[in-house]
Amino acid sequence: MSPLSRAWHLCIVSYIAASVLYTTSFLVIYLFGAPLKAAIELGLPSGSPLWVAKETGERTTNPSNGDAFSDGQRIPSVLESPGGYNIDSDMFSVNLWQQTNVSHRNGAFDLERTLSAEQQLVFSKAFATSMNPTKIVPYFYKASGPFEQDDVTITSIITSNRLDVFARLVARYQGPISVTLHVKNTTSELTRVLGQLRKAYSSSDLMSRYVDVHLVVDSFERQFNTWRNIARLFARTDYILMLDVDFYLCTDFRASLNKNPWIKRQLESGMAAMVIPAFEFTGFEEGKDPSNFPETKKDLLKLVKRGRIDMFHAGWKPGHNSTDYPRFYSASPGEIYQVKEYQSAYEPYVILKKNGPPWCEERFVGYGGNKAACLFEMYLAGVTYYVLSDHFLIHQNHLYEETARRTERKYNRKIYAGFKEEVCFRYLRSYRDTGLLNTTRARNAVAECKKLKPIRISAPQLLGD
Repeated sequence: MSPLSRAWHLCIVSYIAASVLYTTSFLVIYLFGAPLKAAIELGLPSGSPLWVAKETGERTTNPSNGDAFSDGQRIPSVLESPGGYNIDSDMFSVNLWQQTNVSHRNGAFDLERTLSAEQQLVFSKAFATSMNPTKIVPYFYKASGPFEQDDVTITSIITSNRLDVFARLVARYQGPISVTLHVKNTTSELTRVLGQLRKAYSSSDLMSRYVDVHLVVDSFERQFNTWRNIARLFARTDYILMLDVDFYLCTDFRASLNKNPWIKRQLESGMAAMVIPAFEFTGFEEGKDPSNFPETKKDLLKLVKRGRIDMFHAGWKPGHNSTDYPRFYSASPGEIYQVKEYQSAYEPYVILKKNGPPWCEERFVGYGGNKAACLFEMYLAGVTYYVLSDHFLIHQNHLYEETARRTERKYNRKIYAGFKEEVCFRYLRSYRDTGLLNTTRARNAVAECKKLKPIRISAPQLLGD
């Protein structure tokens, strides 16, 4: 063999070897988890604490414990925290989400490369239907906890102008919260919003104890369902409450859950969601101050009778009417009743199992249809909605962006119409192919999809016997 041939042969062998090593490294990450990979890289035994700080001399803030920085303070700028997302606790745990790099130079925040290539790949698939490019930073701030696994994490979304309302929610709940914060992708906005967030987080023991904050940095407004999914994905308990930040928790629903094994069994099945009825004051100014909100159902009913409180968004009854407010008013203490008259615009605030029910459809951007689409797909998947008649929420009144709402609702109505047909075809076909079409599991889907003319015409064979 000539020297040139030997050199060419060596190049080929080296390339194959490098490819095998790369592939093996990738499999190690996903089969055995990032802790093993990190232990190899750091020279640590498997199972060692993975909290590594690398000093660079830059003035920074620690996003995991909320410590504020001061002029001249030298603290780590790269933090690898033990935070993680449990992909499947019954099989294996992959601690993918470990690192957040946040530096502070000359009064401005700088988000450096925060995710590994493997993490970016997972995100590109997980949020493939979202608007991109988007930078997602899990656990920008991570609560110290600890949390009981069977607790309920409030999952919510906030923008910079709602931080004061969010602080009120934290103080009221004093339990695990997973929140997505959207920040516009400009230097000035990053500096302003992250500065406000740092101040709020570092000045509150409750924030640092209970709240996980996940950043979304991009140029797109109101990707509500993407933000909801991020908050849910990184929640650290088995159950979540999907809640808008403007709602005030008037009653202690967690106490009822802990006292009622039947509720826990329903939630554990992944086939039930508990509705907390929503209300608002009819007078705008009166509804802005939660110190005046009722905290017992008895007091609530008095205000309803006087006309000072009504169901949330009473002008758009399809949104919450399926809760059956007359029955809620007359229900006996402790009563839990099933939602019987479901409609596709229904968008209540629900407690559900984190792992199991479908995720929110991310093609919806802006106001209108986004949350209803979440609940619609859950309903087709066989989820039953139950109303907790001892509990309620009240909306803290605020002004809306009316022009954006009108425009975006018009677009999303069209998207929702197509989405309902698409998801009906998908679920009905799945039920047929798995032999479930004529069972109770498919009952919701058959009942709802029969209402859609394109389904009745194009696929009557999917509507069961």
